Amino acid sequence: MAKDTPNGAATRGRFITFEGGEGAGKSTQIKLLAERLNAGRIRCVLTREPGGSPGAEIIRHMILSGIGSLIGGTEAETLLFAAARDDHVHTVIEPALAQGSWVLCDRFTDSTRAYQGQMGAVAPALLNAMQRVTIGDLKPDLTIILDVPVEIGVKRARLRRGAAEPDRFEAESLEFHRKLREAYRQIAADEPQRCVLIDANAKVKPVAAKVWAAVQKRLLYSKVSAVQHA
Repeated sequence: MAKDTPNGAATRGRFITFEGGEGAGKSTQIKLLAERLNAGRIRCVLTREPGGSPGAEIIRHMILSGIGSLIGGTEAETLLFAAARDDHVHTVIEPALAQGSWVLCDRFTDSTRAYQGQMGAVAPALLNAMQRVTIGDLKPDLTIILDVPVEIGVKRARLRRGAAEPDRFEAESLEFHRKLREAYRQIAADEPQRCVLIDANAKVKPVAAKVWAAVQKRLLYSKVSAVQHA
């Protein structure tokens, strides 16, 4: 539960992002973490990118259908991501944090760095400029990067998808996904104060335990005993 400060304002919530390649298990782990936090009376907002707000969800459909890359290549697609993020941050993420809720987000700026920056070769200057405009000083308090071998992740994504057509990114080659995995691992190595790399090549519960341990160590410490023993 969010606590109030002496002047009556709610304590700002925490912002946790989940990153990783296709089939890493981000959505599952976000839900499990939310359940654990809710058990300790910590209010959570679950969201995702691209999407997360009504306007951004419309743009999400355009991105995953491949329209953006067809119209103007990777840079045009990156601009669509920026437009979606701007709406998402200002209508969902920032208001929730200001009200004291913890925000758990499935993908954020690291996905742009990995997919459009490393894989799409979009200039860092453009990515940095868009980031300044869309999120300003907002940064995740913790980023969980779920790491899984490419073949396993792609297989998981295929099983999850069933008979549906693969989206714009799921349809990429194995080599694309291998390079994407390395891009995420590099992000984790470059920013150890913010990022925790977790081996997601395991059953759901052991991975969830590692996620929970990271949240406890980085954000909860030993102060929320009710949550620790949930």
